[in-house]
Amino acid sequence: MMADHSTIRVGVIGAGFIGPAHIESLRRLGGVAVLALAGRDQESAERKAAALGIPRAYGDYLKLIADPDLDVVHICSPNRDHFPAAKAALAAGKHVMCEKPLGMTSVESKELVALAEASGLAHAVTFNQRFYPLIQQARTMIQRGDLGDIFLVHGGFWQDWLLFDTDYNWRVEGAAGGALRAVGDLGSHWIDLAQFLTGLPVHKVLADLMTFLPVRQKPEQAIEAFSTRDVPRTPVSMDTEDAATVLLGLGERVRGLMQVSQVSAGRKCKLEIEVNGSRGSLAWNAERPNELWIGHRDAPNQLLLKDPSLMDPPAATIARYPGGHDEGFADSHTAINRALYTFIRSGGYGAGQQPTYPTFVDGHRENLIADAVLASARDERWVSVDVPPLR
Repeated sequence: MMADHSTIRVGVIGAGFIGPAHIESLRRLGGVAVLALAGRDQESAERKAAALGIPRAYGDYLKLIADPDLDVVHICSPNRDHFPAAKAALAAGKHVMCEKPLGMTSVESKELVALAEASGLAHAVTFNQRFYPLIQQARTMIQRGDLGDIFLVHGGFWQDWLLFDTDYNWRVEGAAGGALRAVGDLGSHWIDLAQFLTGLPVHKVLADLMTFLPVRQKPEQAIEAFSTRDVPRTPVSMDTEDAATVLLGLGERVRGLMQVSQVSAGRKCKLEIEVNGSRGSLAWNAERPNELWIGHRDAPNQLLLKDPSLMDPPAATIARYPGGHDEGFADSHTAINRALYTFIRSGGYGAGQQPTYPTFVDGHRENLIADAVLASARDERWVSVDVPPLR
């Protein structure tokens, strides 16, 4: 257990898009120092660490994990690294925040859950979408019964960053990103939200996967994620999906519908979710995260703008700024990290605390659902999911 006044020392694995996002959010917390960064090689790690003002750089993430001065490791590297990095970090006595997916397979994620729970260390998965203030407000309203009996949860997650065959990133390769791409990258966030909001686990799925661009043009040199640079390229056959439609069963009666796409022109980061119940509805869109639509049958519909003075206490606590001051993607990362680091400072499991953030158990649940999605798409049938209970 750390003293309340001590600085928590952090190493971040991954210097691409999401690693710096973690670093920025950590620096907003106070009492947290990012001491080390690991990149794909020593040269690039040193260059990125210098640009971000981080004193230590490692071209090998195992050397970062072995650094005795670090208390916490954030894993923000390509998906294939998540399992070995998390396993090594737990073995080294480090608390872990891991980007999703927790593992490339549910076999890996199951092992990590066992190791993490045996270690007594804090373990988290970055399902940051839970930590938008109005998502917390929606969850509170649903739990209180404002919507009555829940009937339906539906929506999706649409982007366009892989619309052209020249759009390329490690995520399109199954060996680096996993057997599911659009579902793994986008759908995992949506499915986690559907379960978080309703309080009901997904227990069956019926999935259809589509690869609209069967060949992509791979750059022959490393380029940044989301880059459109004109560089020499090689055609590569794709083994992951561009889009998917998935029907879901949640709990005993609730039905869900999710569509995800990385080839929807004009959609940059549209995660949208709607919950319908016997007394009302709620809807939220990540591109307009400070608005919560509240639907009624026998009264005018409402639009709740993010304002802590108008929100229930659990949601108002997540919000950091007064009404009229928008909070978005970066703030959601700060909020989930704040929850993790508050847990660590309070003594964690050893002090009888329970996490308020998604843990490795939640990450494993997503891997099990991914297994079912793959089996369903392959066999063209409903597939049951044996998931751990929601906490």
